[in-house]
Amino acid sequence: MNSSADPTAALLEAVTVTARRLAGNEEISPALDPSPRPEMGDYSTNAAMMLAKPLGRPPREIAAELAAAIEAELGPTLEKTEIAGPGFINLFLGDAWYREATAAMASTGAAEVPPVETPERIIVEFVSANPTGPLTAASGRHAAYGDSLSRLLRATGNGITTEYYVNDGGTQVQNFAASIAARMNGEEPPEDGYKGTYVNELAERAKAEGHDPADLEGLARTGVGWMVEGIRGSLANFGVRMDDFFSERSLYEDNLVDRGIERMREAGHVFDEDGAVWLKTTDFGDDKDRVLVRSTGEVTYFGADVAYHVDKIERGNDRLIDVLGADHHGYVARMAAAMEALEGGKAEFEAQIMQLIHLIEGGQRTKMSKRAGDIVTLDELTGDIGVDAARWFLLQRSHNQTIDLDLDLARSQSSDNPVYYVQYAHARIQSILRKAAEEGADGGGDPLAAPVDPSEKALVSKLLEFPAEVHEAAERRAPHRICAYASETAAAFHAFYRDCQVVGAEGEGVEAARIQLCGVAAETIKRALELLGIGAPERM
Repeated sequence: MNSSADPTAALLEAVTVTARRLAGNEEISPALDPSPRPEMGDYSTNAAMMLAKPLGRPPREIAAELAAAIEAELGPTLEKTEIAGPGFINLFLGDAWYREATAAMASTGAAEVPPVETPERIIVEFVSANPTGPLTAASGRHAAYGDSLSRLLRATGNGITTEYYVNDGGTQVQNFAASIAARMNGEEPPEDGYKGTYVNELAERAKAEGHDPADLEGLARTGVGWMVEGIRGSLANFGVRMDDFFSERSLYEDNLVDRGIERMREAGHVFDEDGAVWLKTTDFGDDKDRVLVRSTGEVTYFGADVAYHVDKIERGNDRLIDVLGADHHGYVARMAAAMEALEGGKAEFEAQIMQLIHLIEGGQRTKMSKRAGDIVTLDELTGDIGVDAARWFLLQRSHNQTIDLDLDLARSQSSDNPVYYVQYAHARIQSILRKAAEEGADGGGDPLAAPVDPSEKALVSKLLEFPAEVHEAAERRAPHRICAYASETAAAFHAFYRDCQVVGAEGEGVEAARIQLCGVAAETIKRALELLGIGAPERM
C-alpha cells in the first residue's frame, strides 16, 4: 500500500516533507504516533526535536514554526496543532480527514498489508511431536502458534513453507512398536513403552490386518504411518495444513546425514576423536563440542537434526524458524552453532520456545502424558470448546508465557469470552449491513461531508493501525498481538454501535458514511481473525 492509499502514511509523509523543507532538506525521519488521549490530539510527532541539532535551536522554538508549516501543508484536514512537553507537536485532525481515511480504506481494502522491503523464503517447522501417540492439547499450542505465525509472515509478503518433522526413527519408535506388539500378545507394554488406550486400538487394528507381533520393524513403520495419518487429520480439523511432512528415515535413506557432516567437515569444523565424529561448536560460542556420530556408528539426535537443517538450507530457504518445546533451551545454542559452522549458502536460524499449557476446569489442572496414557488430545479439546475457542485461548498469550486455559470460560457464549466477543462484533456488523441492504439505505448526501462522532474517530483510528500491527506481530513473532488488536477493535466497534445510529441516522451523508465504516470494520475484524485461523461468523 503506497502512502497515497494509506492515510496514516500520507500524514507522516506530509509531516516529514514539511520538516525536511524547514531543515533545508536535511534527511530526518520523524515518528508519528497515535495520541494516548483525545485531549492530546489524534497524532503526535517528534519532528521538531529531530530538527534541534541540524538547526541549532531549541525544540519548542522550532515546534512553533514547524506546526505553522504543517497547518499550511495539510490545510482544512487539520483543525489545529498544539505544542507539548519538550517539543512534541500534537495534531488535531478534522472530520474530513477521518471521512477521507475511511473512504480510502474502503476503496483500497481495509485489511491490505504492504509487503516487507526484502521478502524472505522461510521454512517454519512446528508441532513435530513424536508420532507415537495422538496430538495432545499441548501440541495444539504449537500448532496454533506455528500456523498463525506462518500466516503473518505470508501476509507481509514472505514465501513460507510449513513443515512437520516426523521422528520415525530412534528408541521412542522402537518402544512404540514393542508396546503395540505387547498388546497384540495380551501383555503389558514394557516399562519404557506407551500405555495409552490408543495403543490397544492400534494393536487390534494390527491383528485384524494380519501383522506379526514379532516383526517390530514392520510394526514400527505401520504404527507410525497410522499415527501420522491421525495427526494429519487432527491438524486439518484444527485448521492447520502442513506443506510437507519430512521423515527422519529419509535422512539416512537419501544419505543426507553424510552430506551434511561432509559439508561442515569441508568448512574445517568437524573432527574425529575416540572413534566418534564431532562438531566443534565451541568455535561458535557453545559450551562444549558436540558428538555427531558415536564410536558405534550411531548417529546422534543432534547429528540427524544438523543434517535435516542443512537440507532445509539446500532447499533454498533464507531463514529457518523452529517452534520448540519448553525443554529445548539447551538445544538452541548448539543448533545455532552448527548453522554458523556452514560455509556458503547459509540461512538465518531462529528458535521460538513454547511454554507449557495447563487445562483448568473447576480450579483443577489436567495432566497430559503420552506414555502414561493420561492425556487430553487436541481432538478432545476442540470437540469440547470448539476449534475457534481453542485457537484463541492457545494464542492470546505470548508463547513465552505459560497458559492456564480456563475451559469453563472457553465454553461460555458471553462477552466475557474474548473470542465470542470479537466474533459477535463481526456478526453484529453483518446484521447492520444486511438491514441496510434490505432497506436500500444510503441516507443521501456526501459521506465525506458528514460530521464525525468521537466514537467513530476512535474506531477509524483503530482500523488504521491494522497494517502496522500485522507487521509488528510478524516481526516480533507474536500472534498474540493480533488477539489483542482484534479485541480492541471489537471494543471500539461496540462503543461506536452504542453511541451512533447507523441505519436511519440523520444528517447529510451520515448514514452512508457510517455504513461504509461498518463495512471497513467488518473486513478488518475478519482479516484479523483469519490470521489467527479463526472464523468470522455472519450470524450468531
